[in-house]
Amino acid sequence: VFDQSEEAIKRVAFKFVDERSLMQALVRTVEGSIRAFVATQRQAAVLSLRGEIVLHVKDQLDETLESWGYHLIDLQLNDIAFDEEIMRSMAKVVASNNLKAAAENEGQALLITKTKAAEAEGNAIKISAEAEKIAAQLRGQGVALFREEVTKGMAHAVQELADNNLDPSLVYFSMWTEAIKHFA
Repeated sequence: VFDQSEEAIKRVAFKFVDERSLMQALVRTVEGSIRAFVATQRQAAVLSLRGEIVLHVKDQLDETLESWGYHLIDLQLNDIAFDEEIMRSMAKVVASNNLKAAAENEGQALLITKTKAAEAEGNAIKISAEAEKIAAQLRGQGVALFREEVTKGMAHAVQELADNNLDPSLVYFSMWTEAIKHFA
């Protein structure tokens, strides 16, 4: 009983026909208060808000019970259970979020794989181009050395012919006949 006043005692004695009516009104009031609070929260958060739900319901219930002549000393919330449809809905949300996270992770992995493959291909192209550049330089140096040696050889041959009082055009004739042999 809220207090010992005559008015409070009358309310307690005459507000409800029997104990069953009181319990039914009490259950409906508690359920309504819980539903009102839960409606303001996200489903996933409701399960972790047991303390906040109890405080909210106790505040709401205290006012109602006071008007009936009662006082609430303590309130305990034993179990939070959603109906089957809400549980299926929550399970779908969780499954959907898991699929979304998996897709995002798969996309990130694919992005990393493709990026690394592109980097590797780019590095391979750079290495190949650098090797080709060095090979071309070495070929050019080889051709230059070959020509230099040919020139030295021809100069030496012409000098030998001149020293022996022979016509140096013999070297040119020899080169011409050698070239004709390779063309044919």
